[in-house]
Amino acid sequence: MRKSALLFPLVLLLSACASGPDNSAQCGTVSGYLVPDREDELYRVVVTHLNGQAVISKPNYQLAPGVNEFTVAELIDSPQLKVKLAARGTKTLTIDVKPNRRYHLGARFNQDKVYRGLDSDYWQPIVWSEDAHQCAFLPAG
Repeated sequence: MRKSALLFPLVLLLSACASGPDNSAQCGTVSGYLVPDREDELYRVVVTHLNGQAVISKPNYQLAPGVNEFTVAELIDSPQLKVKLAARGTKTLTIDVKPNRRYHLGARFNQDKVYRGLDSDYWQPIVWSEDAHQCAFLPAG
């Protein structure tokens, strides 16, 4: 009788742990494939690094929920852009990815002042749109 009295609470505890929600398949998506509205001075970017690791750029990145750092290069093709090629480097953008959300990356072209020489302040990386998007990691198999 004593063994079963100790075993019953242990079985309840284990079954409660096993029946909790499985968050291991949850993810969010960061996208760079859509062309933003140029009337708002928004342009596409290309991802070069994700969390400090070099990546081959792709349209979507499915990521576990949490903070991720993207290094991006702007693809601004405006005739108003008059900075030297040496100023056209990469910048980083940190995104707190939430489950079942999609974040669209872009570059905001700051035309509010004249940029000359090596001034890299002519653009900033942004999330220009965020929406609901079903996302789940596929089971390995």
